[in-house]
Amino acid sequence: MSDGKLFHTQTVLANGLRILFKQLEERLSLSKPLTVYLAGGMAVHLYTANRVTTDVDAEFSARVIIPNDLMVEVTLEDGSPQVIYLDTNYNSTFALMHEDYQDDAIPVDLGLEHIHVRVLSPVDLVVSKIARLADNDREDIQALVQLGLTTASEIEQRAKSALAGYVGGQSMLLVNLQDALAIARNAEARGASWTDTPPTSFEPS
Repeated sequence: MSDGKLFHTQTVLANGLRILFKQLEERLSLSKPLTVYLAGGMAVHLYTANRVTTDVDAEFSARVIIPNDLMVEVTLEDGSPQVIYLDTNYNSTFALMHEDYQDDAIPVDLGLEHIHVRVLSPVDLVVSKIARLADNDREDIQALVQLGLTTASEIEQRAKSALAGYVGGQSMLLVNLQDALAIARNAEARGASWTDTPPTSFEPS
């Protein structure tokens, strides 16, 4: 599936993300390619067009200094103002991540010259949410599964593989994994699309 069909790149938030990375290109005076791996709520938004978030969870292929004042103001489709910014505290090592998550990330064309954006695959995006599994993470898992972008079986296999390389206690992760799988199986059983059953609220992550 091409990224033109997989990703929603014409929403207000997606356009704000494009402007944010364009400004970053200019502020860093980039002359060589820089790969950005996109996770979190913004990645979910590109897949679903429904998730609303303001902070951007991004991992870079090289060390970069993010300007503290880098942000983009947008007005969402419902008229509410939002400010999009890069979360400088984001660290992928805090999440459960499969060793191949970067290799399997999917490129999305945002029309940038030097920044190459790759979005975590749907299954890796779900796995990355298992460690925290807050309310919005649960909604994200449901949305991705209901849209047919991943399945409970794929999530279980990927997560268990990721656990094999995880350093630290796994008891809570295993509990969260079972909860995540229950959410995914329920979403599969309902067989409904995201637009049929939107979540009751969208809170920034």
